[in-house]
Amino acid sequence: MKIVVYNLGCKVNQYECDSLVKALQDKGHDVKEDLEFADAYILNTCAVTNEAERKSRQCIERCLKFNKDAKIYVCGCASQNNQKQFLEKDNVQYVIGTANKMSLVDSFDKQGENVEEMPTVYEDDFTPSINRTRAYIKVQDGCNRFCTYCLIPYVRGRSRSRQIESVKAECERLAKLTKEIVITGIDLSFYGKDINTSFVELIKSLKDVDCRIRLGSLEVSLITDELLQALKDMKAFCPQFHLSLQSGSDTVLKRMNRHYTTKEFEAEVNLIRKYFKDAAISTDIIFGFPKESDEEFKETLAFMEKIGFMQVHIFPYSKREGTVAAKLPQVDGNIKKQRCKEAEKLAFRLKQEYLNSMLGKELEVLIEEKHENYFEGYSREYIRVKIKDANINEIVKCKAISVDDDCIIAEV
Repeated sequence: MKIVVYNLGCKVNQYECDSLVKALQDKGHDVKEDLEFADAYILNTCAVTNEAERKSRQCIERCLKFNKDAKIYVCGCASQNNQKQFLEKDNVQYVIGTANKMSLVDSFDKQGENVEEMPTVYEDDFTPSINRTRAYIKVQDGCNRFCTYCLIPYVRGRSRSRQIESVKAECERLAKLTKEIVITGIDLSFYGKDINTSFVELIKSLKDVDCRIRLGSLEVSLITDELLQALKDMKAFCPQFHLSLQSGSDTVLKRMNRHYTTKEFEAEVNLIRKYFKDAAISTDIIFGFPKESDEEFKETLAFMEKIGFMQVHIFPYSKREGTVAAKLPQVDGNIKKQRCKEAEKLAFRLKQEYLNSMLGKELEVLIEEKHENYFEGYSREYIRVKIKDANINEIVKCKAISVDDDCIIAEV
């Protein structure tokens, strides 16, 4: 049977999709990850925003344009949040939530829904395939934070961690098949608290893995001297830190139920730069959060400038029913759009400043594709780099010679 496994969400979802792909291939199915003609589609959905949930629903119609007789199977955060929105769609056979996703491999004869309660321990039944130049390894699931704007704790459950021995074994296996591994989870800062260990101990156990190691999104509370020294001791750590900020205003952070101040965030960024001078610092920021004033907006822009982020992912606030923030006074949609537009201009300038600061320096680039006259890939700092002479899936050392829009032109 020809099956498409399609990811509509985050890196954790991608890891789960990679595992579904491998399990289905092992059973003899022809499996693809891009939307095209297939007999069946497995959709791993997202619910982080209203827009993400809408796209998850729309994806069913996109599938049916390829094959009006196809059978659709749905899992993930959006179906955990509201399974009915999928069950009423044409050709949807079976709907589950975020638990027991690997059961879909043997569920093509099932109909209806089976949205289970979230597990209390980590489900360690994933074995991903390698279909790209970097691999993802999921080490943690769930969230305990209950930020006032977010549904994730309700659709992913409480934090639960994967045993260090299991993570290490998978890293060692994947290091023979790929040149870069991304350690990911829903909230890595909670790793280990339920199994009597810590994220630092996990990193120490991966010290000798012969492969580039990159970290997924981090909470700033995770940044300590001990962690940074452990990262520095690794064979090939990638010094890119995606620190989830959400706002550069302390009063907004308080309304969001984020447990840090901008002063604390800045201190941890400075600590990172003490260990990794040219580290790339990226982040996510929500604009137009309920009651966000002009002054609070300006505070966030000033903080973006102060930190000097390499990259800022900018989002307009998305109201999610069932969260505390949905009950607060909302910011006008046009104001949100204007604030995002202004923030995007600043984010672009900050990225240009960071890229220019890297000119003349040596970069180590993992080549991923060829586009027109250049081979393209990412440095350890997650800078997109273009090189004339290289090979796909090769790591090359090169010198940054010029900035081209949002990337660097380099010479071997």
